[in-house]
Amino acid sequence: MRVDIVTIFPQMFSEVFASGMPRQAVNKGLLSVSVVDLRAFADDKRRTVDDRPYGGGDGMVLKPEPLFLAVEQCMDPGAPRPHVVFLSPQGATLTQSKATELSLLPHLVLICGRYEGVDQRVIDHLVDEEISIGDFVLSGGEIAAMVVVDAVARLIPGVVAKGSSVLEESFMDGLLDYPHYTRPEEFRGWRVPAVLTSGDHSEIERWRREQAMKLTRERRPDLPGPLSDLIGKMMAKDPAARFPDYEALVAHLVSEHEIAPAELADLRRRLGGGRKRGRE
Repeated sequence: MRVDIVTIFPQMFSEVFASGMPRQAVNKGLLSVSVVDLRAFADDKRRTVDDRPYGGGDGMVLKPEPLFLAVEQCMDPGAPRPHVVFLSPQGATLTQSKATELSLLPHLVLICGRYEGVDQRVIDHLVDEEISIGDFVLSGGEIAAMVVVDAVARLIPGVVAKGSSVLEESFMDGLLDYPHYTRPEEFRGWRVPAVLTSGDHSEIERWRREQAMKLTRERRPDLPGPLSDLIGKMMAKDPAARFPDYEALVAHLVSEHEIAPAELADLRRRLGGGRKRGRE
């Protein structure tokens, strides 16, 4: 995978990508990261890349000419057009599923905004999508670009030695991660849950699933969770004819998809407590 980052502060990235998952991905030849200095594409001696906004107002706006030239230089003749992302507070929030989607792309260009933003013609005619890392304002898109690269790099196949560890991380299946424990077994009177030292892997897996469900309900009830997706797909493909009532659907989910007991209350809520069929 190739990533190009367009910025007016290229020096911000040197240390960040010299460690962690991005470095591992680069060392393994699975990722290449290039930082493009936007000012190199200015057409004056002062290397001006911004100007006052039409219509008045405070602040400056990044000009379209240098941004188009910078991104166009990242394009290889004869190669597919890269996917261009503008890091912006107006963008859709970065999620694990979005990071996974981006990790499958061969070439990604990230544009780091500054000042009051960029000329709208850049967004309308150059950018494929806008992405935000949260509902807060940063000085620019550089830190957001670092977050995107780190989130994406670890998902590229082969970067993480144990691929299953990536699959078990928070948000991968719509749930927060379960609690983790390591040695010693007892610390200041606090013991590791007995199930984790039992050697019963099926019970350990069940416990972890239940804990992940519990944490998700308590801390992030806004997350849809895997049950909503599963139920939605099942009912869309095979509606009431196969599952004539709530109990039939529950029985199928429990037997075929190993739904843990702690999930049944959540399942009942999502299905309307058995009073109706289908999705909420």
